Amino acid sequence: MRIGLLFDLRNPAQWERPWADHYARTLEFCEEADRLGIGGLWFTEHHRFEDGYLPQPLTFAAAAAARTRQARIGTSVVIPALRHPALLAEEAAVVDLISGGRLELGIGAGYRVPEFQLFDVPYERRVTRAGEAVAEVRRLWRERTVTPLPLQADVPVWGGFYGPRGARLAGRLGMGHLHVSRSLFAEYTAGLEEGGHDAGTARVGGLVPLVLADDPEAAWVRIAPHLAHQKNTYRRGWSEGSDRPELPWLEPDPESPELRKFLRVLTPEQAAAEIRTMTRDLPVAHLIFWASIAGMPDDLVVRNMELFTGEIVPLFS
Repeated sequence: MRIGLLFDLRNPAQWERPWADHYARTLEFCEEADRLGIGGLWFTEHHRFEDGYLPQPLTFAAAAAARTRQARIGTSVVIPALRHPALLAEEAAVVDLISGGRLELGIGAGYRVPEFQLFDVPYERRVTRAGEAVAEVRRLWRERTVTPLPLQADVPVWGGFYGPRGARLAGRLGMGHLHVSRSLFAEYTAGLEEGGHDAGTARVGGLVPLVLADDPEAAWVRIAPHLAHQKNTYRRGWSEGSDRPELPWLEPDPESPELRKFLRVLTPEQAAAEIRTMTRDLPVAHLIFWASIAGMPDDLVVRNMELFTGEIVPLFS
């Protein structure tokens, strides 16, 4: 099982730094995490976020790949419905080549209407089209229709799909499933069998909303405003441009029990116990944790990274 860190490159206005500096600093974090032994560096995608949420994860993944040597380089997730399959196949192949064969290609369906409007892509059938894109990318590689090809003969592909339907789809396509869930695992393995795949090839991974700190309560007070920003932008994005009801706004109050539901700030010892319970009897290949929560202070980011690489990675590698 590999322990990884997820970067979304948010740079909210209330904590904003110059964009070039922000990107450069994040690449430095990636380079240092790799030097310290992190198992994976993962990048995610959204568009039209006011805080500059990373819009092109494969582009940034290529930059991180060039600066690192050991960590797997992953997307969690890229949205294939917003790209032509041939473009996705080419971009992913280039990242795999630059990384020396370290790419983990995680894909998702997307859920924000404004993102599909930006690219003039229909919002309907987005889950189905994501699955179709995966099949097409694999065909393009298999038939050598695009060049150059990835270095890996079989690039690991992951489905970051929600719910029982998504878990079955990931299984039918022979993908890994980017959710660590016992209830969904049964649906996922059923999907593998439906697709004619050996259930013994099942592999899962996913994001765990957990940050490490030496003093969790002191860190929580500083992280809470950043977490409120993060969750409120997700909540706005959920309803924006759709007929979904608006979700209640979260106040950036460290004392809010509602806010605490979305993130655990723990010591390495506490985290290790939770990870053991969470992963028991599941074929977990990757656990992914936030490197930073929406522009949280660098000293917290650095210590979070140090504790994962120094305390958690040795326990689970």
